[in-house]
Amino acid sequence: MSGKQYLKNKIPAIFVNLIGMLALALFLAANGDPAQTVLFIFIVWQLVLTAYLSATYHTQKRDLDRLLDMTEQLEERYLISEIMAEPHRADWQVFHQILKMAERSMLEKIGGIQRERKEYKEYIEQWIHEVKTPITAMKLLCENNRSPFTRDILAELENIDQYTEQALYYARSEHTEKDYFVREISLCDIVHSAIADNKYLLRQSSMTIAADDLEHSVFTDDKWVRFILDQIIRNAVKYRTEQPTLHFSAQKAGDRIILSISDNGIGIPRSDLPRVFEKGFTGQNGRTGKKSTGIGLYLCRRLCDKLDIGLTVSSEGTGTTIALSFQINDFITVL
Repeated sequence: MSGKQYLKNKIPAIFVNLIGMLALALFLAANGDPAQTVLFIFIVWQLVLTAYLSATYHTQKRDLDRLLDMTEQLEERYLISEIMAEPHRADWQVFHQILKMAERSMLEKIGGIQRERKEYKEYIEQWIHEVKTPITAMKLLCENNRSPFTRDILAELENIDQYTEQALYYARSEHTEKDYFVREISLCDIVHSAIADNKYLLRQSSMTIAADDLEHSVFTDDKWVRFILDQIIRNAVKYRTEQPTLHFSAQKAGDRIILSISDNGIGIPRSDLPRVFEKGFTGQNGRTGKKSTGIGLYLCRRLCDKLDIGLTVSSEGTGTTIALSFQINDFITVL
């Protein structure tokens, strides 16, 4: 609160005091009091009024600044009425009561939304687990009746399975700490598992796979990392060119192990690179009939942030390279 704003709010009170001064001066002059006496009373009144306005301004400014600081330090700022002192002024007590009523209404609304979100999340997870049963059954039927037709069906079933997995991981990505298990895993094993998860899709797209220098171990959650690799592999297939290739490699750089996944696809326009991890961003390539949702890389970024995995993407006209950077824990390594 500035002094100018304070004085503007006090204009009615100042005006009433000026009227009072003028009325008193006229009364004293009518009674024959000397001009010096009238002037003295006028000056004293003005000094008292100025001192009062100055004192109340500094007091209110101090209290309001303290209240603003307390509010800025709160994560849930709608709870400010719980920590602010009970005001003494009658009008401020009314505002304080209004704040508490608004807080209760907000908490009730938030509680209702959280319950709805929890119920919806539980339903989605249950539905996904239920729908996986017929997907698995259809895969077994196709595996037991091999033909070009069933191989095409298996590739599409992999698509369905991946979309259900994406929905499940999206539902769980908000609280990954409740569903991950960090242990030592081999990059070679996890890469081959991700390739196996997409074998029919890769075969259908005639993708050539190359992998070298994967003899490194990292400490992370293999299930979540395999999901991240699945999204990267599926993007490579979706945006492939003729004679597509996918290359996995790893190297140690300082205190990190970097897993690089490179393809020779159509690449990503330079203008799209800064936004590829944004939720719902499909980019120029996604708007040319690729049926992109803009969720895959967004989930990859979100999960990598949760697992402390660095994630970068680069593209030079054609082809794309995505790098996963795993922190080396020297303490665990020494043990």
